[in-house]
Amino acid sequence: MSLTPAEQKVLDRIDEDLLVRVTQDLVRAHGQNPPGEEAATAAVLAAAARELGLDVRTSPVEPGRDNVTVTLAGGNNPGLLLLGHTDVVPVGDGWTVDPYGGLLRDGRIYGRGTSDMKGGLAAALIALAALRGTALAGPVELTAVVDEEETGKGIRAYIAEAQHRYVGCITAEPTDLQTIIAARGDSYLQVSVHGRASHAGNPDGGANAIYGAAAVVAEIERLHAELATAPHPLLGPATWSVGQINGGTGGSIVPAECVVVADRRLLPGESPAEVLADLGRRVAALRLEDRGLTVELAMPMEMPAFETEADADLIRITEAARLDSGGEPMPLAGWTAACDGGYIARDLAVPVVVLGPGSVTTQAHRADESVPVAELLTAARTYALAAHRLLT
Repeated sequence: MSLTPAEQKVLDRIDEDLLVRVTQDLVRAHGQNPPGEEAATAAVLAAAARELGLDVRTSPVEPGRDNVTVTLAGGNNPGLLLLGHTDVVPVGDGWTVDPYGGLLRDGRIYGRGTSDMKGGLAAALIALAALRGTALAGPVELTAVVDEEETGKGIRAYIAEAQHRYVGCITAEPTDLQTIIAARGDSYLQVSVHGRASHAGNPDGGANAIYGAAAVVAEIERLHAELATAPHPLLGPATWSVGQINGGTGGSIVPAECVVVADRRLLPGESPAEVLADLGRRVAALRLEDRGLTVELAMPMEMPAFETEADADLIRITEAARLDSGGEPMPLAGWTAACDGGYIARDLAVPVVVLGPGSVTTQAHRADESVPVAELLTAARTYALAAHRLLT
């Protein structure tokens, strides 16, 4: 579809040099999560938004951890939400460039968070700035929350105080600029097995918590195999993965405690509470109490899945905007990663699409993470054009 003069005017306001600079400034803001060091990134984002003449509001989630909301005012109709997060995973080892340097080389910006997802935040901010002066039917809001990489404290705090109605939400996570209409959710489950210590020379005098945990791990493996028989057409099956086991105090002591931590990926429509209850039933069927063991289950983190109909206005308009902004033809797709957009879909009943610069599969959470400048520019153009078409 061809651009109208008004649309072209908006896109002409997107300044590539400014987009690069904002991305670099965000990358140069030190911090990682855990332990929850978003403050520097939030401050850089808020300062850049104010310099661009946009309204900024910060909302404390925890001490030193503020959500940032940048708003471009519009009419009284529902607006558009651009969603992102300010936290990044720990830097880790193996870097050949400064992870906080924001190096620009051969058309790519390097540093922790360039793909996931400071580049997306910069593109969204520049899109808002380009829309200034446009008569919009509703506001455009960029919300950058804390703690997406861990337990979702930021998005849950945002949901609790959401102030606007929305026609849709574009989550600016790294999708290689592919339009994602469904994403798996995620949950962490913790199984604590309690036994009784004794001398290993008399193991029957105790109750071995590690043996009980081993039975739980085997049951989780069986559950994973069962889920593989019912894949989602875009997302594949739900999955289980045991990622951590901690137990025992020494080789000569029957262990009294063991903790298993597992990751359970969720499909659209699945209830995290029911997943927890189902595991509880399966563990109860193991009759670990017959071994003198007790078990406690908890779900310290849950992030819902979502799916948006392919013919929804948000999807049609966003995909057309992506193509008109220079994006390559690609099918609508699902995403096996999880993101905060699931909360928006579930708790605010707002249609969601995930679309952003960078790659979750080849760049995010890796050494020498980077994002192409060309993708930043296409993303900014897409967000601005989609907002213009949805709200004018």
